[in-house]
Amino acid sequence: MKLVTLALLASAVPVSAGQLGPDPTNPIYLQDRGTGVSTSMFGTYVRQNELIVYPFYEYYRDANLEYKPEEYGAAGDVDYRGRYRAHESLVFVGFGLSPNIAVEFEMAFISATFNKSAMDSSSLPDEINESGLGDVEGQIRWRWRTETDRRPEWFSYAEFVVPHAKDKVLIGTPGQELKFGLGVTRGFRWGTLTGRAAVQYDSSSSSPWDTGEYAVEYLKRVSPKWRVYAGIEGEQDEVSLITEAQWHILPHGFVRFNNGLGLTSKATDWTPELGVLFTFPLSR
Repeated sequence: MKLVTLALLASAVPVSAGQLGPDPTNPIYLQDRGTGVSTSMFGTYVRQNELIVYPFYEYYRDANLEYKPEEYGAAGDVDYRGRYRAHESLVFVGFGLSPNIAVEFEMAFISATFNKSAMDSSSLPDEINESGLGDVEGQIRWRWRTETDRRPEWFSYAEFVVPHAKDKVLIGTPGQELKFGLGVTRGFRWGTLTGRAAVQYDSSSSSPWDTGEYAVEYLKRVSPKWRVYAGIEGEQDEVSLITEAQWHILPHGFVRFNNGLGLTSKATDWTPELGVLFTFPLSR
């Protein structure tokens, strides 16, 4: 509710279309996204010496979460399907160190509930409730080839997740987690396409190295105040459809309406997100 109130108050700020629209000095392939470095937030970019702060809320609902009792501290390695719900409040901070390098940091506070399957006869409690600090993570993003009228943009990124709350089976991070990814972006008159893929390392896993997230994304500026995004994102056999609308009602910020729908049975069923992203140009 605080985010919704903030968005409504922000909409009262008078802003000219020129402040919100694409920069006419940019070539056509940059009209959707501008000149910034891509961040891990869908359709969001940060320029040199620019700070972005994004407080947001996310909800998780999954009626068929796959789990083994041993993953939650009970005996049993048979796969079951349980029920999962969570409310998460997060803050994301990003900063452009140079025209081609950016760093970002994200911290979450989460309240989660898990209900085991009626078929599960293990000693696992029927319901588990946990709340507290969620993921604490950071990334460094490097655009090592800029887009021209003849070639696409290439970028790489590295992510780390800080281990914490190892005794909490729902919200804790038992081991060090790392990701290393590669992406490519190409802008067209009809929109901007991005493809990316990553590998990941989890020190708490018996097989620490594995394939990570992969995605195909589309971004389009449809008016001076609105951009739309659609993407297919997955990790192994968990695949989701992500859609987003960005309402640029501030001279330096916009509201993000994001929605995720699971396309495969192992993906989270529904993950809506709402937040207001603020940008602060610190110097020119």
